[in-house]
Amino acid sequence: MLVRLAIKNYALIDDLNVTFGDGFTTITGETGAGKSILLGALSLVLGKRADLSLLKDKSRKCTVEAEFSISGYALKPFFEARDLDYEEHTILRREILPSGKSRAFVNDTPVNLEILSGLGNQLIDVHSQHQTLQLTENAFQFKVVDALAGNVKLLKEYRKNLDAFRHLEMELQQLQDLKVEAAKALDYNSFLLDELEKAPLKEGTLDALETEFEQLNNVETLLELLAQAHQLLNEEQMGVMSSLMLLRQATQKLSAFGEKFENLNKRVEASTIELDDITSEFQGLKETVEPDPERLAEVNGQLERLHNLLKKHQVAEIGELIAVKEALSEKVAVSLTIDTDIRDKQNALAAQRKRLENLCIDLSAKRAKSIPELKRMLEEKMSVLGMPSAGFQIEITPSRDFNNRGKDALTFLFSANRGSHYGELKKVASGGELSRIMLAIKAILASYEQLPTLMFDEIDTGVSGEISNTMGEIMKEMGKYMQVFSITHLPQVASKGSQQFKVYKEEDQRTTSTRMKLLSEAERIAELAEMLGGKSYSESAENHARTLLTQS
Repeated sequence: MLVRLAIKNYALIDDLNVTFGDGFTTITGETGAGKSILLGALSLVLGKRADLSLLKDKSRKCTVEAEFSISGYALKPFFEARDLDYEEHTILRREILPSGKSRAFVNDTPVNLEILSGLGNQLIDVHSQHQTLQLTENAFQFKVVDALAGNVKLLKEYRKNLDAFRHLEMELQQLQDLKVEAAKALDYNSFLLDELEKAPLKEGTLDALETEFEQLNNVETLLELLAQAHQLLNEEQMGVMSSLMLLRQATQKLSAFGEKFENLNKRVEASTIELDDITSEFQGLKETVEPDPERLAEVNGQLERLHNLLKKHQVAEIGELIAVKEALSEKVAVSLTIDTDIRDKQNALAAQRKRLENLCIDLSAKRAKSIPELKRMLEEKMSVLGMPSAGFQIEITPSRDFNNRGKDALTFLFSANRGSHYGELKKVASGGELSRIMLAIKAILASYEQLPTLMFDEIDTGVSGEISNTMGEIMKEMGKYMQVFSITHLPQVASKGSQQFKVYKEEDQRTTSTRMKLLSEAERIAELAEMLGGKSYSESAENHARTLLTQS
């Protein structure tokens, strides 16, 4: 419910701060006092477009702040999905700066207008002649029928399944498109894959082949160097091994003269063993190295193939070629298995369609069951609102395709007079009739679902005294379930409020300002008497006003 409304520097309002209670509240005031300004300011925190011309003082910013008690609205998921702080007393704020820039906040967190509007629409419903046209929209008519049918949870389940169905449809279409593209590219991709599969693609292969190529391509140089090394080690007179043997003999004799000499001998012995092993390895390498023109040609061919593939696929390493091969393998595999995938997706889609069909049957059955009761209640409400011959024809017929509400088409027809032709609301109902129908529907809905705060803007325009009294009673009854406001010119309606506010203007030598105050009982009597008899009201008007309050 709306707990507080604060407005600064908006149109004729300097600084207004008003708190509201629950139940039914009426707002009165002379024409031009600023009731429409009040609604205009409220519309800003509901996400409506800002207008710089409405700043009273163009050098200061305009601020509109609305505080709501939202504990009963199940809005935590809304806040969590948008990363907003949830508070049971939530404040919506809108600022218009002198520069023309507009800012919006929810609990001091900056938000865009889409979020502000989405939240505001769930908190307060401002009903005017313009909003009455909502009655003629099929979506609103479905909302009314579904509320009475108790379809809220079922619709939620249906829409969840509808999302899954549409996702499956999209995936199937993607597979079918992929099949067409894959068929075009299959031969070429298969050729590329075959080419890569025949190449020696392993990490390190390129380095190993290049090393082997260098060895095979320089066999004579290798043999010459190996022979030279072996000769330096084993020559009888000047060879390293011969000299090392003489050194070893000397250190063996020195080792008898102490630990230092013994350690030197051990190191010489170790060096002798290491060089002997090196000599053997040189000999072994010399025996394995030999000219192999065939292997040289083979290695050269593999290197040439790998370098060509690297260039062809515009990559620099074997690992990247392996990734290209895996991607091609996946594309070829998709081409070969895509028919199976399509069949699986078609089966899943058929199963999901069946689930949706069953949910649609349930939705439709519950709607059909609720329609006679809705028709009865609407006609009953219209009768007490001064239209005893008003009638409704509401029919549910099957439609071909799934939509956001199932597979039903809804026909909502109206006749104002007995024997008159039934027609679509927008074609046969007048503005005043639409206002009464909307009030009747809202009154019915109040008993079936948690509605946001309702603010009726002169819904009683053009209505007689007796009917206005009934309208007031209906809104008062709605106030038992929810918070209801009515901006009214009729004393019969104004008297029904559990509290009454007056909007008025104050003037001084420099400016005019709109004010709003909560009326005491005595002030209410005076206000109602003035609404009945004008500013110079009589004692009978005052008595009538007192009677209206007493009866309420």
